[in-house]
Amino acid sequence: MKILFDTSVLIAAMIESHPKHRLALAWLIKAKNKEFEMIISDHSLLEIYSVLTSAPFKPRISPKTAFRLIDNNIYQNASIRSLEKRQYMQLIEKIAQQGFKGGIIYDAFIYESAQKAEVDKIITFNKKDFDLLNIGQKIEIISE
Repeated sequence: MKILFDTSVLIAAMIESHPKHRLALAWLIKAKNKEFEMIISDHSLLEIYSVLTSAPFKPRISPKTAFRLIDNNIYQNASIRSLEKRQYMQLIEKIAQQGFKGGIIYDAFIYESAQKAEVDKIITFNKKDFDLLNIGQKIEIISE
């Protein structure tokens, strides 16, 4: 089974003070134990670094610590998926035709990566946007 992890879950897994830390950490541990194949979008690596180094966590997370967290928890355990050049414009066109605007484009990018990887499930704490993107598709969107 292949499960794509959304950024929201990976941040929660690495931040003990996050309200959904325990739930997210349980998913990350299962991935590390190879209970399924963990997939992430390449965009998520950058987004996670940005959040870890800029959010007002206490204590603050240094750039070096953020790198180690990403390396140990994600990079060493996940298959990282990218889109090809032509797929970016196809994605923007698709989103424009559906009338979506704003930040949902980032979730759409992650969703397209999930489709390309032929995942069975997406785990996210932003289920609403992913449900909108998943209409008529076979990917299961889970948030628990």
